[in-house]
Amino acid sequence: MNHQLFSNQVLLQHLYTGPLVPHLDAFVAVLLEQGYSRLTIKEKIRVIAKFSKWLQTRHILIEDIKKSCVNKFIRYRIKNNLLRSGDELALKQFIAFLCEEGILSPFDPEIKVSEIQCIENSFAQYLRQERGLSQVTIDNYLPTIRRFLTERFHKKKIRFGKLCARDISKYVLCYAHTMSPGRAKTMVNSLRSFFRFLRQHGKIATDLAGAVPTVARWQFAKIPKFLQPEQVKRILESCDRSTGTGKRNYAILLLMSRLGLRAGEIVHMELDDILWETSELIVRGKSSREEKLPLHYDVGQAIAAYLRYVRPHCSSRRLFIRMVAPLRGFANSVNVCTIVRRSLAQAGINTDFKGAHLFRHTLATNMLRGGAKIAEIGEILRHQNPNSTEIYTKVDFTSLRTIAQPWPGGAK
Repeated sequence: MNHQLFSNQVLLQHLYTGPLVPHLDAFVAVLLEQGYSRLTIKEKIRVIAKFSKWLQTRHILIEDIKKSCVNKFIRYRIKNNLLRSGDELALKQFIAFLCEEGILSPFDPEIKVSEIQCIENSFAQYLRQERGLSQVTIDNYLPTIRRFLTERFHKKKIRFGKLCARDISKYVLCYAHTMSPGRAKTMVNSLRSFFRFLRQHGKIATDLAGAVPTVARWQFAKIPKFLQPEQVKRILESCDRSTGTGKRNYAILLLMSRLGLRAGEIVHMELDDILWETSELIVRGKSSREEKLPLHYDVGQAIAAYLRYVRPHCSSRRLFIRMVAPLRGFANSVNVCTIVRRSLAQAGINTDFKGAHLFRHTLATNMLRGGAKIAEIGEILRHQNPNSTEIYTKVDFTSLRTIAQPWPGGAK
C-alpha cells in the first residue's frame, strides 16, 4: 500500500527497514479510514520509519520497545535538530495502534487506560445495565465524576476509603454557583449515583450519597430564554452552505429549530434513524426511550444534502461526523453547543444563554404564541411529565395580562 505514498522506490526501500516495517501498511490503512490526508500520513510514516531504523541500529526488537526507547529517540531527534511538529503525536499514535493490535503491551500512561478511565467504564456500565439510563444521560454524568476524582486525588492512587462528606461538600460548593440550576442538579445527581455505585460494589462502607448537598431548583423560577422568529431565520441564513461544515451545521440547526431536539439526541443519532420511506426520524431521548418524529421537508433536504455531498466515508454509523481526522462522531453535547454558539456569533445575535436548548425553548414559545396547547407542545418536546411543559406558560404574556392583578398603588 505504501508504494502509493512514496513514488520513489529507492526512498521507499531506504525507509522500510527495522522491526516496525511489517506493521506500517496496516497502520496506513487505519489512518486512511480515519480520514487523514495522504500528505499527513506520509509525514507520519517518515518519522515512524526513522524510529524503526533507529531501533534496528541498536538491535532492539519490537517486543523490547519501552517508553524509554521512545523518549531516547525523541531526544536524539531534538539534539540533531530533526524533530518536527507532529512527530511525537505520530509516534504515540503508532504505539497506541500496536497496543490495540496486541503486538505491544501498553507502557505509556498517556496510552494505557488510566485508573480514572477504568472507574468511568465500570460506572457507565452500571448506569446502562443496572439503572437503565440512556447514553445521553451517561455522557452528562461522567465529566463530573472525572473532575471530582482528578481534583480529589490528583496523580495519586485512588483510595475510595479516604473519601468523606467534606470532600463532596467542598466540590459542590466550588462549582454549583458557576452553573445554571439545571446543570448543578445534574452534577449532584451524578455524584449521588456514583456513590451508590461505590457502596453497592463494596468500594466504600459509608453511604456517601446522603452527604451530597441538595441544589435548589425552584420550578418556574426563571423565564425560558428564546429567540424571535426573525432571529432563527437569520441564524439559518448565516450558515455558509457552500462549505461542507456549513451544510452539516445547517442540518443540525434545523433539527433543533424545527423539531426541538436536544444536543445529546443529535450527537447519538445514527444513519439508520432516518426513515426515508415514511418521512420519520427516530429520536433516542432520555431513559433510553425511542420515539418517532415527522421528518420535515426542509430538514430532510438538509440531511440528504449533507449525506450526499459532505459526510465523510468512515466506519462510524453516527449521522454527524467530525470534518477533520480522526473521522468519528461528536464526543458529547459540547460539540453541538459550540456549533450553536458560533452560529449565534456569526449571525450577530447576542443572548445571555447560548446553549443548544435555546432552540428548544424557542420552538415551544413560538408554538404557544401560535395557539398550540400545552399538551401539544409537551408531545412535540417529548416530555414525560406534563409539569415540564408548564414553564412555557410564563412566556404567554398575552394570556398572563388577562389574569394579572394591578400593582398596589399603581395606575388604575
